[in-house]
Amino acid sequence: MDVHFVPADLRRLDALRSEALSIPFFEDERPLSGALGLVDWRLSGFVSRLILRGRISGRAGESVLVPARPRLSFEKLFLFGLGPRSRFDERVLRDATSKMLTTLTQARVRASVLVLPGRVLGLIGPVRAMEVFLEVAAEHPEHDDVTLVEESDAQRAMEPVVERERRRARAYVA
Repeated sequence: MDVHFVPADLRRLDALRSEALSIPFFEDERPLSGALGLVDWRLSGFVSRLILRGRISGRAGESVLVPARPRLSFEKLFLFGLGPRSRFDERVLRDATSKMLTTLTQARVRASVLVLPGRVLGLIGPVRAMEVFLEVAAEHPEHDDVTLVEESDAQRAMEPVVERERRRARAYVA
């Protein structure tokens, strides 16, 4: 799996040619922040209206597919509930990441853009989040290309973890 990075910036997200954007959010995360806040703004508050109408809540295990075009460059927008912020831990990170990748596999998406659970609100550091993501992603070999939405300082912290995993994978093959 190739891992790339992009900052949470609508112009940069628009430039990507991935089929899907996957964003987790907490049931008590209001207002919506990070990439989801930007996407909600681009969709003229559509996600916020879904929440206000009780159509989605952000409860743990929830997954919702929202049509993204024509306002976004992605065909599909997947939203994943994480439950309350106070219950976020590494288990929630693992479970949500696995659910995200499983859902993308079931939708036959091989190249996607993801926001890692807990990162937007800084509930887990970038290095540990990347380590857990790579561990979970190893169980989902169907994905060829993943772009993670992270700011530049987090990208710099995560890149050595990705490179270490690439070296480990090359050594395993050799």
